[in-house]
Amino acid sequence: MGSKRMRKYYALYKKQFILGPACKLTEAILELLVPLVMARIVDVGIPNNDVPYILKMGALMVLLGAAGLGFAVVCQYCAAVAQQGVGTVLRRDLLHKIHTLSSADRAAFSNATLVTRITNDINQIQSGVAMLIRLVFRSPFLIAGSLVMAMALDLRMSVIFFTAGFIVSAIMYYVLSRSLPLYRKIQQKLDGLLRITGENLSGVRVIRAFVRSRHETERFADGNEKLTRVCMRVARLNAYLNPLTFAVINLGIAALLVFGGYKVEAGSLTQGEIIALTNYMTQILLSIIVFANVIVVFTKAGASVDRVKEVLDAEPTMHEGAQHTFDEAANAVEVRHVDFCFPDSEEKLLSDVDFTIRRGETVGIIGGTGAGKSVLVNLLLRLYDVTGGEIRIFGRDVRDCTFAALRSAVHIVSQGSKLFQGTVRENLLCGKSGISQEDLQKALRIAQCDFVDKLPEGLDAPVEEGGKNFSGGQRQRLCVARALVGDPEILIFDDSSSALDYATDAHMRAAVSKELQGKTVLYVAQRVSTVRAADKIILLDDGVVRGIGTHQTLYAENELYREICDSQLSESEAVS
Repeated sequence: MGSKRMRKYYALYKKQFILGPACKLTEAILELLVPLVMARIVDVGIPNNDVPYILKMGALMVLLGAAGLGFAVVCQYCAAVAQQGVGTVLRRDLLHKIHTLSSADRAAFSNATLVTRITNDINQIQSGVAMLIRLVFRSPFLIAGSLVMAMALDLRMSVIFFTAGFIVSAIMYYVLSRSLPLYRKIQQKLDGLLRITGENLSGVRVIRAFVRSRHETERFADGNEKLTRVCMRVARLNAYLNPLTFAVINLGIAALLVFGGYKVEAGSLTQGEIIALTNYMTQILLSIIVFANVIVVFTKAGASVDRVKEVLDAEPTMHEGAQHTFDEAANAVEVRHVDFCFPDSEEKLLSDVDFTIRRGETVGIIGGTGAGKSVLVNLLLRLYDVTGGEIRIFGRDVRDCTFAALRSAVHIVSQGSKLFQGTVRENLLCGKSGISQEDLQKALRIAQCDFVDKLPEGLDAPVEEGGKNFSGGQRQRLCVARALVGDPEILIFDDSSSALDYATDAHMRAAVSKELQGKTVLYVAQRVSTVRAADKIILLDDGVVRGIGTHQTLYAENELYREICDSQLSESEAVS
């Protein structure tokens, strides 16, 4: 809870962190005075039948209670403001940090654990912040204050307080020392369960198609059982707390009444002082219980802080360049002897890939599954950094460019048709400004999104989560339209027509060719029909360039390309 990184978040709410505990301490002082007032009523007012005195002391008790309530409300308000504020800023920074991490950096964290950290872990930290303001100072102060007041009333009777306090503390230590380490295990088991849940939700069609529902149900049940076992161990340990501590409290009060009775008979204590001592005994032991619960919350919050810090402290391996302009006279893309392998892996996914794409060219990149096509696209967008060689976009090494400049110049339509909840307009704009209605209509026209005009709301038609209220082909065409918005210099279609029929695919490519003259277009595909009309085709196989040329040249001279064509096209189509 008190790490240096977290202190900067606490500092944003310094006033609440000072005012809240101060109000709570004031409330505790007022609470310590109440037993003394009660003692005066019992010792002075009742024996003397002094009604005005009893009413005056009663009014004082009401005043102390009302004042304590006022200070408690102020403290609660401060705790709520700081709790929600710290959580809000922390979530924002955590999400921003996740966005700054490269794909390779994010691979160190699963999606499930990132979701847990940004939700459950920050909730635990918020609970810790609230407890820090409300109770972390109040409970120790009440314990110490009650002991001092008890010693002031009768030093010998305070031995009962110390004995009961020691026994309760020993019980707390026994339970907490065994339960606290289990809270980290609970977080780990929860991560695993969320990962399984996410996989089941995202892959529900595959699960049903391969009749794996029973297997996945058993897998989830196993993860759930593991989480339940750890939670039950914690619950069983914590179940001892209340019965044992309240037993000690009651025994302590009984001891006070027994020994106090002898002292009252001897005249060394009054009945009112016995009542005050009983109240202080209850305050001490209940405060110990509350403080133990605070420790539990702090332990959970501490584990969550470590997990959140792990993400916030992750050093990006990819650093943004400073160049935000390009050389208009340079080639659109230059890939120079590029090698690539994932971190912690020696297997090269790309090896000595070398080619040049001139401005305004339409280029096809073709290859089978695992050829390295999508990896190459990710390198062009600098989602990963090359292991060897360099990639230049309009004369600039992509590592020297700002992310905004690079990704404004290069737009991609990826394999997955990802739409966000909102409207069609919001999905097309995707945060861009200065885009006119005509620009949006042009993008929709090129992408063959005529169905949007038929929607009652048009561009303001709602898009549900993941675009599930649109068909696969409609989602894919909307993603194409989104990539066209913003007038990019380079447009990449990464196998983005898999959900389209041949006619729609052909119409869309014809519209792109007609409307985007002068732009550089890359078609990454497994279909020969998608790339055959390109100015140049790059054949990839097992991460190596096996040939570069037009369709006719490669078909005549490259055996691998010819095999691909013959497997997809008739002889007349292949040679035409």
